[in-house]
Amino acid sequence: MRIIAGKAGSIPLQVPKTLTRPTTDRVRESIFSSLGERVVDATVLDLFAGSGSLGIEALSRGAKSAVFVDTSRHACDSINHNLEKAKLSGGTTRSSDVRSFISSRSSGEFDLIFADPPYARDEDSAAMVEAIVTSESLRGSLSGGGLMILETLASADRPDLALWEVVREKRYGKTKVFFLSAAT
Repeated sequence: MRIIAGKAGSIPLQVPKTLTRPTTDRVRESIFSSLGERVVDATVLDLFAGSGSLGIEALSRGAKSAVFVDTSRHACDSINHNLEKAKLSGGTTRSSDVRSFISSRSSGEFDLIFADPPYARDEDSAAMVEAIVTSESLRGSLSGGGLMILETLASADRPDLALWEVVREKRYGKTKVFFLSAAT
């Protein structure tokens, strides 16, 4: 796994041993191709960050800042290692429960939110996806014109997206990616 493009392009990323499913290079490349110039000078939130590959890719492509949130201290250590190795500034890690973190966010704080929760293979992970997409706090933390990029298992039931407008929905093998804006 590596940073795909930008000023830190091709630098390999350390993946925490506890991480079982990082976003593949192919999916990341497609996501960032779709985002294009929207990444430049963006404030980014990377939820369930794991190795930090999504937020780090954003920083490499010109994002102003990125906050990485993961419950695992090992994941946060890997993200810090990856930021240092890539010589990227603007990254902050938070070892926190994602639900607790998003409940305390400010209005319009982020231009891009990446959410790659554990895929809905069981009741607990399906509940996590639902908690994310039904969070008024998370929706409110998105800036006007901002996007949330949500990854789910392609075969999972579609989550309740009543708070969101689906801008784009794309399937990549076993992964489904939703590009969501705040519903008006």
